[in-house]
Amino acid sequence: MIISVASGKGGTGKTSVAVNLALLWAEDKNIQFLDCDVEEPNANIFLKCPLDKKEKLNLLKPVIDSDKCIYCQKCAQVCIYNAIAIVSPRPPQTKGKALVFYELCHSCGACSLVCPAGAITETEVEKGVVEEGQCGNIHFIRGLLRESESSPTPLVKAVKKKIDPRKDVIIDASPGTSCPVVEAVEGSDYTVLVTEPTPFGLHDLRLAVEMCRGLKIKFGVVINRSDLGGRQVYDYLKKEEITLLSEIPFSHELAYRYSQGKTFVDLAELKEIFVALKEKIEAEV
Repeated sequence: MIISVASGKGGTGKTSVAVNLALLWAEDKNIQFLDCDVEEPNANIFLKCPLDKKEKLNLLKPVIDSDKCIYCQKCAQVCIYNAIAIVSPRPPQTKGKALVFYELCHSCGACSLVCPAGAITETEVEKGVVEEGQCGNIHFIRGLLRESESSPTPLVKAVKKKIDPRKDVIIDASPGTSCPVVEAVEGSDYTVLVTEPTPFGLHDLRLAVEMCRGLKIKFGVVINRSDLGGRQVYDYLKKEEITLLSEIPFSHELAYRYSQGKTFVDLAELKEIFVALKEKIEAEV
């Protein structure tokens, strides 16, 4: 099965839940852990897997030859992402200008196909890297977006291509509900939404719930730092008939362990919580 862990709001403890759930899952079977938070992949701070395999992800980007360009606007018209702008020449000028906004380009190749003058070629640009390693029963895979690059979704797709259908998979998605999060959780058998009992936590949880419902993915909620904040999240879950999978109370000891890059499932009380969480997920799926 494929279990994704998302949060809506950042800082709720999503990665902590994903990592410790994976460690528990891997006690009796081989699994995969996919860190799809490619802009800030930090799960390996806790798993500490040696990353001995790296693959670059290169995407094609258009290059426009101004000597060949006839400024017909066809490339700009076909680009649904508005990544190309053509400024036609105006007398007494004999040349216009072709602008490519690489941050908006999705490497679809449509512009080069429709160019009647053959003025557009494509060149490879590094998007990021996919790194892999093995630690115990966990096959760890993560994407690392190159600095200055935008649009992490293609790198998330590259990480998910590594999924082994013979193994259970834990996916750590990025915060929010934008395109890379949708890409990360899509195709999951179940999504664990991690939140906190605060107004911001509730606001972003609502967005994450609507995302899962839109994707038709089964989901449940873990409330972290459950003994802090108010009851609004609990009232929302009851009203919407959403499964409360687990509650993790605030603990200075857990915060200290987290700051040292240590995991929680070796603590008896926390292991009991994660065992119950794992059993609930399996029952829900």
